[in-house]
Amino acid sequence: MGISTHILDTARGRPAAGVPITLARLTGNTWSLINDAHTDADGRCKDLLPPTQPLQPGAYRIHFATAIYYEQQQLHGLYPYVEIVFTVQSAEQHYHIPLLLTANGYTTYRGS
Repeated sequence: MGISTHILDTARGRPAAGVPITLARLTGNTWSLINDAHTDADGRCKDLLPPTQPLQPGAYRIHFATAIYYEQQQLHGLYPYVEIVFTVQSAEQHYHIPLLLTANGYTTYRGS
């Protein structure tokens, strides 16, 4: 299956467009970059995992460069970036990792 994400700016009630994102996988003690992308106009990145890269069980990290988004919105954000580390248990499932964002806080959960 795959990995996707969605960022919603909950303070503004809108998707966070244009946020740079990277996806990495932990191999041993080293994070290996898999892909980089940007959220679309709807705040989504539907295919973080490239089609040539099979989903494998293990630890993954999504890095959101939130400072760039805050600058675009003329905000002073507390967190210059957000990193979400999660475990893929089964390659047969899709992993959707949303980020709910404000300038002074964030939360995440496993979406569908």
